[in-house]
Amino acid sequence: MTFVQLEYIVAVANYRHFATAAHHCFITQPTLSMQIQKLEEELQLKIFDRSKHPVVPTEAGMAIIEQARKLLSEKAVITEIVEAHKGTVTGELRVGIIPTLAPYLLPLFVQRFGKKYPAVKLHVNEITTENIIARLREGRIDVGILVTPLLEKGIREHVLFYEEMVAYVSRKTDAYKKSYVLAKDIDPEKLWLLEEGHCFRSQIVNLCELRKASLEGGHFEYEAGSIETLRRMVELNDGITILPELATLDMAAKQLQLVRHFKRPAPTREVSLVVHRDFVKKRLIEALRQEILATIPDKVRNNASGNVVPL
Repeated sequence: MTFVQLEYIVAVANYRHFATAAHHCFITQPTLSMQIQKLEEELQLKIFDRSKHPVVPTEAGMAIIEQARKLLSEKAVITEIVEAHKGTVTGELRVGIIPTLAPYLLPLFVQRFGKKYPAVKLHVNEITTENIIARLREGRIDVGILVTPLLEKGIREHVLFYEEMVAYVSRKTDAYKKSYVLAKDIDPEKLWLLEEGHCFRSQIVNLCELRKASLEGGHFEYEAGSIETLRRMVELNDGITILPELATLDMAAKQLQLVRHFKRPAPTREVSLVVHRDFVKKRLIEALRQEILATIPDKVRNNASGNVVPL
């Protein structure tokens, strides 16, 4: 039994396909299949049921794969100890970040992180909260950047900052005439929303108390895939949307005229680093945390922790 063989069975368990697993392990499928077969022969049992499509672990295989994940995690801890002893920060950090944060947060810290830690290879995937949690549990990513609290079993949350939520209003709306807005000022029939699956959508629904309205009236005929689309819909058409504070940083003066803050205490979303309870690469993740905090605007860093809108 070798660590390489353990890596291969974990890869197949993650991707449920031998060819895909081989691709992600940077080897040929025959090589991966041969190594897994050797391990099965050594253990004298089948780890995968190859008659199923997609391939699935056998009952015994599931227990072996779970133990393999733990062994590979402990191996990574040894590497971490060695690097800490040498005083170096090297390695690979796999990051998952939600789509409503990625366009605004990544440009702030990625370049600075790369210059400060040239020996670290940063892999970033823009994926939903649900997929971040799943990949953390499977060991396919090391850390997630998303909105909390999640209260997911086995997932640790480390708060980074609190981001204010603001209204973005058309000049044709009543809200445009106001200096500050209240959630009750927002007409559900004029509100542009993200499509299902985005946590920011659920926060807007909770903030504006729209669940009852949406059931009664079915107001939402168009659902956008990105915050940028929502912003453009307001600018070129009519209506209102809700934006996270970081999405306003690159706005032109003309666009800022459409921003309306909520009356204090302003609603916020809690942004955190999340890891699996058995996470490794502690030094790399701490370096990432420090660079994020060093690059976000002071206003965002100093936002109060109160009035977090639930997911």
